[in-house]
Amino acid sequence: MNILDSLEWRYATKKFDPSKKLTNQQIETLKKAFNLTPTSFGLQPIKLIVINNKEIQEKFVEHAYFQRQVADASHLLILCIEEDTTTDDINAYFDMEKRIRNIDEKVISDFRKQLIDMYKNKTVEEKQQSAKNQTYIALGNLMTVCAAEKIDACPMEGFVPEKIDELLNLKNLNLKSVLLLPVGFRAEDDIMSGMKKVRKPLSESIIELS
Repeated sequence: MNILDSLEWRYATKKFDPSKKLTNQQIETLKKAFNLTPTSFGLQPIKLIVINNKEIQEKFVEHAYFQRQVADASHLLILCIEEDTTTDDINAYFDMEKRIRNIDEKVISDFRKQLIDMYKNKTVEEKQQSAKNQTYIALGNLMTVCAAEKIDACPMEGFVPEKIDELLNLKNLNLKSVLLLPVGFRAEDDIMSGMKKVRKPLSESIIELS
């Protein structure tokens, strides 16, 4: 199937088949896709938690407004942000760039200083909001890859982040949860799977200027 066929095939899965599991290779594909997601200045202030534990997933149900997808999916992906982006984080990025691209410090020194100064002038709240925006880019990337790989998924904002953070002790990792993405395979009796997509015609959603 081409990519448009795959996007037509996908939908926000309402009922997963709990007996079906993603392969290790499929999970590795999703992990790599997440890591390849573009982020602002390449700093990657976002993290992905991959949960494959039914006992833990079941605990999330009440904190996701009793949406069963979090428990019945093969795996539960949690997109998180770092609580802060520090000078150390920025320096670590540029040091890694030097190693990977084998470039001299003088090539990047001005940009390194510019970025450090820029982030020093941002509040923690501003940096967190920027990171949250980037989780949505990662979410879109993951959902497209899921569609291409015939993996069902259900993007979810409907949960209580503070409760999820508490259950996973995310504060100890300097992380905050932002989005949930249960992934797996649709149940045969998910009534949504056979329904046509409801979308505006292109003439109403696209503006072309020439």
